[in-house]
Amino acid sequence: MKTISIDIETYSDVNLSKCGVYKYAQSDAFEVLLFSYSVDDSPVQCINIACGEKIPEDILDALTDKSITKWAYNCMFERVCLSEYIRRNYPDKFESYSTPEDTVGDYFDPSSWRCDMIGAAYVALPLKLADAGKILGLDEQKMTEGKKLIRYFCCPCRPTKVNGGRTRNLPHHNPLSWELFKKYNIRDVEVEIAIHKRLSKYPVPEKVWAEYRLDQEINDRGIRIDSALVDNAIAMDEKAQAEYMSALRRLTSLDNPNSVSQMKDWLSKNGFPVESLGKKQVAEYLETATDDIRSVLELRAQSAKSSVKKYTAMRNMACADGRARGCFAFYGSHTGRFAGRGIQL
Repeated sequence: MKTISIDIETYSDVNLSKCGVYKYAQSDAFEVLLFSYSVDDSPVQCINIACGEKIPEDILDALTDKSITKWAYNCMFERVCLSEYIRRNYPDKFESYSTPEDTVGDYFDPSSWRCDMIGAAYVALPLKLADAGKILGLDEQKMTEGKKLIRYFCCPCRPTKVNGGRTRNLPHHNPLSWELFKKYNIRDVEVEIAIHKRLSKYPVPEKVWAEYRLDQEINDRGIRIDSALVDNAIAMDEKAQAEYMSALRRLTSLDNPNSVSQMKDWLSKNGFPVESLGKKQVAEYLETATDDIRSVLELRAQSAKSSVKKYTAMRNMACADGRARGCFAFYGSHTGRFAGRGIQL
């Protein structure tokens, strides 16, 4: 065994897009549902973990074997999630590269993990797997049913009378969709392998992979968050917002001063018709507005400020140890620059 290509499907009650993969995987509800892999480009195997199947011993060993290269598309997701899964379920197989003095935590050493998404970005292909596959004209294409299946099996669901009040969909709730989900998981590995083969003519230089490893270490290490400052900043903003809304209701008698349509209607009735209430437009209106119109527009501008949202992002991404992880994206564009994720660092 020299290489292994991997794709997983997971469940967590934490919002991945808002909180990032590290906090997502730290949740007590986190699970790996499906684990599909190909060893040295052999036919893809799918391990149905959610239904009791086990990952083979040699594959478990490969995850920490630095002589075996692990490939995945958006590899950080697989590495972080599998680090958490193996540490919980196979502690004798888990090995971190962190020292006791470091804040890296419980994650696999990224030195033997490689990301096909970086390979795509290196030659200016789109970062999304489906888009890269389409542009390359591959015979294997990502299945379009994926988003619906992920929403159904990988995220909490709203309890209703129809679903018996459950908050999660399991394989036995829809066996046909689950079989399709397994095929989707397998197909992703097949597409990743096809992209990898196509891009092998334009290999990513080793110096770039060294930078990628450093990026992963930085993301694993995290950024310390001052939780008290964050919580108080959010509380102060909530208090200020309540005061703005109270003042706007007093001046306009509107039920919902945040409503664009209600506010535009009020301004029109008071002799100040506007086409937009965007930040730039409101700033222009303030140059000519007077009396109550000016006061209303000033209050609206204050209530619409987004600067406090950075604190909400910090709260969302802070892990159990108070550090926010996964805030950088390597090769955020084809130029090779870093990009921010969650908290814009």
